[in-house]
This record gives sequence, structure tokens and C-alpha cells, in this order.
Amino acid sequence: MVTIKEIARAVGVSPATVSRVLNYDQTLSITAAKRQAIIETAESLNYLTPRNRNRTASATFVAPNGTARVALVHSLKPIEELADPYYVGVRLGIEHRSQALRLDCTKVCLADGMADPALLAGAAGIIAVGTHRPEEVAWLQRMTRNLVFADVCPPIESCDRVESDLGIATDQLLDALFDLGYRRIAFIGGADTRTGRLEPFAERRCAAYRAWMERRGLADPALCRVGQIRFEDGYGLTATMLDEGVRPEVVVAANDNMAIGAYRAIQERGLRIPDDIGVVGFNDIPAAQFLSPPLTTIRIHAERIGEIAVDLAGELIGGRDYYKKVVISTELIWRDSCRSPVVAVTG
Repeated sequence: MVTIKEIARAVGVSPATVSRVLNYDQTLSITAAKRQAIIETAESLNYLTPRNRNRTASATFVAPNGTARVALVHSLKPIEELADPYYVGVRLGIEHRSQALRLDCTKVCLADGMADPALLAGAAGIIAVGTHRPEEVAWLQRMTRNLVFADVCPPIESCDRVESDLGIATDQLLDALFDLGYRRIAFIGGADTRTGRLEPFAERRCAAYRAWMERRGLADPALCRVGQIRFEDGYGLTATMLDEGVRPEVVVAANDNMAIGAYRAIQERGLRIPDDIGVVGFNDIPAAQFLSPPLTTIRIHAERIGEIAVDLAGELIGGRDYYKKVVISTELIWRDSCRSPVVAVTG
């Protein structure tokens, strides 16, 4: 069984560095090339975390003689994926579960347009990760009936889907913030492109935020900003808001990367988190707990989404003749970047 020490020896780094990379610790000072080398070495040596080793015994569908193959079709380029620990988690969940079920897993990237169909030839099933344009969805459906969308699911019924309900998660977060006394709640996020059109406020978290603010009578267009879901836009959107004199009590970011960008914009302007402005994110990437102050965030179980996507693909390959949609619950993780509920202590 491959160990972290063996990976460290192969790459020429310390075991601690390998552990931090495989746990998606973005606070680690390491080059992108070295980070990628560690991840790829771990994959080539078939490294499994202790948790995933223990799950092997629970496999339901197991490919005979390791002959079945699934294609992991990603909407992000490798370098883009490595910048987002959430998507790394989804992919590793897919790859580890595929290994447990003795399914060969081939990675295909659609970031630069349609892939060569030969890359998908012979695949018993396809797992699509990320946001795919309608023409890509239709193309994947033509390639196989055994199609599973993981994380971002198109509005169609003729495929399997696994995701977290980000609309419900957003409502629950906003209810909690309201109960804590927050009223001027800002949102920074990304536009929705699932329909093939740029719809600035249709992304699920943003749409839920706008509807919730309307219901509460708190809507203010100046508090809702959208761009792309990345560090730079989290910084830029928050900086622009503050420079325009718009002062929210708390900023809800569509993911933790954007929240990290918001931290920088807030702190550069001499404001304190959470005393002046609170910040909340989504995903609970490993770096979230190491920020100053640690980030309150919605935990989305990325690896679980990947694992269940493989289980669904296995069922389809095994002959299931109907489609499933699986919704994974989220968790609100309270840390010090905003007010938090007071837990009563009884004697």
C-alpha cells in the first residue's frame, strides 16, 4: 500500500508537504508545478487516503477484471482545476471511488471546445464535472446513455445527477445571518451560463439571495455584484463596492476563493473582519480555517459528490433503466469571520 512517505520520496519533498497538498491546503507556499507533480504522483501510485481505503469494502458495483472504463469529462483546464480545491476534491472522489470499483478512469477536458470523440470511445459511462454548455450536454448524451453530471447539473431529466442544493443552503445561511441581526447583507458571485446565455443573476446562490432579500424587504441592487467565481473577482467586486461608499454589514461570497479576495479588499481599506464587515463563503476549502480570522462557510462535500457520481455510473453500467437525482446535504460551519450563534450551556 502506497504511503505519503513514498510519494514524498518520489517527488523530492517532505511528507508534511505531500500531506498538505493532498488536503488542498492553499496556505502552503509551493509552486504550481510542484503541487501538480505531487497530485499526479499520488494518482500514478494509486494512493488512497485512509478514509477512502475503508470505503473500498462498501463498493456495490465492481467491474469484472477491471475492464470497464469511465470518462471524467471536465469543463476546466488542469491549471484552472488546481486553483480551486473544491474541484480537486470532486475529481479525487471520482478517481478514488473508480479505483475501489475497479473502473479505469480517463480524464478529458472540454475547456477548449469539443474533445476528440476517440477519447470517449469504449467508455462504459461518462461523468461530467463543472458547467457545460447546452451543445456539450447534447453531445455527451449522444455519446452514451450512462451519463452522470456531478456538481453542476443541467436542467434535463434524461441523465443521472448528483449535487448539493445551493438554493436551500443559501436560504438557510441568510436566515441564520438575519437571526444574528444582520440586515445589510451583500452578495458577490458569478453569472449562470448553463443555458448557453450569460444570465448575470440566475446562478442558484445569487437567485436565492435576491429572492430572499426581496421577501424580507431588504433588497438593494448595490449590494449584489457578479463577475467570475475566482479570487480576483472576489477582490475586485468587494473593492468596487466599498470604494463606491456601499458599506454592507456582511458579505456572502459564492465560494471561498471569492471570500479570500473579499478579505483582502476589506483589510486593505483598514476595515476589520468581523467587527466592521463580516464575510461568509461556500465550499469549506482547507484554507478557510487558516485565514485570519477563520472563515465561516457552507461546507459542500466535494469528495462525496464525486464518489456518488461513480456509484451512479456503476449502476447505469450495470443495467439500471431509469434515472436518478441525488442531493447531498450541506453544513454551515461557524468560525470567526462573522457573528455566530451563542450556544447555551446548561449545568
